[in-house]
Amino acid sequence: MFEGVHTAIITPFKNGSVDIESLEKIIEMQIEGGIDGIVPAGSTGESSTISFDEHERLIHEVVRIVRGRVKVIAGTGANSTSEAVHLSKSAADAGVDGVLQVNPYYNKPTQNGLIAHFEKVANSVPVPVVLYNIPGRTSVNFLPESVNELLGRTDNIAAMKEASGDINQMMRLIELCGNKISVLSGDDNLFLPLLSVGGNGLISVLSNMLPFDLKRIYTLFVSGKFSEARDRFYKLLPLCRAVFIETNPIPIKAVMSMAGYCGDEMRLPLLPLDAGKRDEIRKLFNERGVKL
Repeated sequence: MFEGVHTAIITPFKNGSVDIESLEKIIEMQIEGGIDGIVPAGSTGESSTISFDEHERLIHEVVRIVRGRVKVIAGTGANSTSEAVHLSKSAADAGVDGVLQVNPYYNKPTQNGLIAHFEKVANSVPVPVVLYNIPGRTSVNFLPESVNELLGRTDNIAAMKEASGDINQMMRLIELCGNKISVLSGDDNLFLPLLSVGGNGLISVLSNMLPFDLKRIYTLFVSGKFSEARDRFYKLLPLCRAVFIETNPIPIKAVMSMAGYCGDEMRLPLLPLDAGKRDEIRKLFNERGVKL
C-alpha cells in the first residue's frame, strides 16, 4: 500500500508555537515535487517535544492541507502502549491513511514485548500501521523474525520503515516478509541499495528540501533505468550525509530555513545548527546546484 518516496516532514516553529503558515508552504512544495506521502510528527518532526494537543492539531492540519492529494502517515508511536493507541485513534479520526509506530523507547522491551505492543496498536485502529525500527534512537532492534511472527497475529501491518542501518537485516526482512508488507528505507543513504534488493521506497529527511530529486531516483529505478538512477543517487549522496552532520532534524531545519521555507527554531534540548556547520552545509548544497 505504501510505496515510493514519503517525506518525514519537519515541524516549523515560530515564537514557541507550531507555524502552520510555514507548514502549509512546505507541504505544497512537497506535493508539487511529486512526493508520494507526508509523514508528520515523526523523529524529524520533533514529536518528542510537542504536547499531546499540538500533536493532534498538527496531524489535523496536515490532513486539511493535503486534502487527499498524497498519503498521510502520522507518527503516533509512544513508549506507552496506551498512549500510542490514543494518538493512533485520534489520527485515524483526523483522516490519515496510516500511522507510523516507532519501537517503544527507553523501556527496552523484549522481542515478545515489542510484538505485543504493535499487535495491540494494530488491532485498535482502523487504518494500516507502518512499523518504525530505529534502534539508534530506541535502544531496541525489532528483528525480522519477530516482525514475521507479528504479521501472523494481525493483518493490519502494511509496511516497515527500516532504519537499523543494516542492509543484511533489511534483506532478511524482505526474505521473510517482503510478500506481506512494504519495506521502506528510513535512511536516505540506503535508499538505492534497499531498492536494489527488493525494497519499496523511502521515508526521507532530505526530501524536505528536494522532493523531486528523491522521487526521480525512485521513478527511474522502477522504470528500469538503473544507471541513471544510480548516477542521480550518487550526486545526492553527499547531501544525504550532510543532513545528518548533527542530530536530525537540526541540519534539515537549517537547510529549510536558509531556503526561506521556515525559521530554524528548535525546541530544547535541541539547538539550531551553529554558524560554522551552516556554512559547511550551505557550501555542499550550493556546489550541487541547490542555492541556499
